[in-house]
Amino acid sequence: MIIQTGNRTDIPAFYSEWFANRLREGYVLVRNPFNPFSVTKYLLDPDIVDLIVFCTKNPGPVLRNTALMELLQSYHQYWFVTITPYGKDIEPNVPPVSSVMAHFRELSDIVGPGNMCWRYDPILLDTDWTIERHLSAFRSMCDTLRGSTRTVVISYIDLYEKVKVNYPEAKAVPLDTQLSMTKDLVRIASDYDMTVKPCGENPVLASVGADCSGCMTQKVFESAAGENLILPKVQRNRKECACYITNDIGAYNTCGHFCRYCYANADRDTILRNMRIHDPKSPFLIGHQQPEDVIHEPRQVSWIDPQMRLDIF
Repeated sequence: MIIQTGNRTDIPAFYSEWFANRLREGYVLVRNPFNPFSVTKYLLDPDIVDLIVFCTKNPGPVLRNTALMELLQSYHQYWFVTITPYGKDIEPNVPPVSSVMAHFRELSDIVGPGNMCWRYDPILLDTDWTIERHLSAFRSMCDTLRGSTRTVVISYIDLYEKVKVNYPEAKAVPLDTQLSMTKDLVRIASDYDMTVKPCGENPVLASVGADCSGCMTQKVFESAAGENLILPKVQRNRKECACYITNDIGAYNTCGHFCRYCYANADRDTILRNMRIHDPKSPFLIGHQQPEDVIHEPRQVSWIDPQMRLDIF
């Protein structure tokens, strides 16, 4: 099976000690975000976990956690690292871009460029962040990250209700602007041996050279795991999204980056309250087991195709 860590929060940035403890103990308890007393127990046995997918804006704490890095050697990994050129006015607690890029390159040296994806998203336009400024920053970042990844995922800002509250001046990027800008991004990325993959965007962006096949696909995961996989069917996250998302061990309203465009956080007070009750020794990311909790353990097996493995060996 595939364990995903980052569609709801940033575990590498804020909870690396907790994650190391979970790997040691071999399981994690995850609350259903829509029914918090429904709890799923996921086993973290490397014999059945075919791949761990990380999504983060700061892999530094994982790299500095020697014990965690040793534990991760037993698992195949795929890393989505979001690196944007924005400042503290938009991403208050994200480390400087130069620091994140250095950590990206360090991580790539460990897991390989084929297991690293750079996310340049969301793309937003305002009086400060013009198209020209984005293209200049993007080229500079491509130059720094060249050889450390083959893929850069882009997306244009989505105005979810949470985003409208936390970032009221944000505006949608019109499709004609997306097309012209994506064409330029594709051209720049190709100069640095990178493929541009839009995330959850209009498939018409393929007409300007973007790869709209999806960023978390079976093909991507098979390449990262080095095996052919038989993936169970799951419901798509969004109709525009071709990604395969399942078994997320994170929790909403727990990320301390406080990015103004974030869709996973409701408000600052809720986040701070949740982070205060985080216990690195708990099997739950936030808090502990409650008397009302109903814990269930789904069938968990490796998704490696045994027939194809026999063909290989």
